[in-house]
Amino acid sequence: MKQKSGKIKKIKKKWRIAIVVSQFNRPLCENLVMGAQKALSEAGILLDESDIYRVPGAFEIPLIAKKCGQKLKYDGIICLGVVIRGETPHFDYICQGVTAGVMQVSLDLNKPLGFGVLTVNTEEQARARSSDDNYNKGKETALAVLSMLEIL
Repeated sequence: MKQKSGKIKKIKKKWRIAIVVSQFNRPLCENLVMGAQKALSEAGILLDESDIYRVPGAFEIPLIAKKCGQKLKYDGIICLGVVIRGETPHFDYICQGVTAGVMQVSLDLNKPLGFGVLTVNTEEQARARSSDDNYNKGKETALAVLSMLEIL
């Protein structure tokens, strides 16, 4: 997706993209959304607020991603969220569920779904991966979806 100059190349086709984002750990998730929007904008794709679907938590991402993918207007979906390890096994179940769910939806719909759900041990790790720089995982996820659309 990047050219040798480090700039994102413009996409020739105007792909329609949806973002499905968890509201749990909201400030961190919104940073991921900003990173994704920045990458899409640099590629010539602008999202409307109606293309961003906010769900309660990461576990709810696959269902709404599937509903978005069933709409013929979306070519690809960016899935974003932040799950931070706690003191119980709940973290493991949520991470496994959302990971398997997003993969299954992508395969079922034959559409690229980008997995930008941070599964981290600490809030510090989440902040580092959602910061406003080139390491923002929302940005990386958006670029992966665009790359997959070009391949397909």
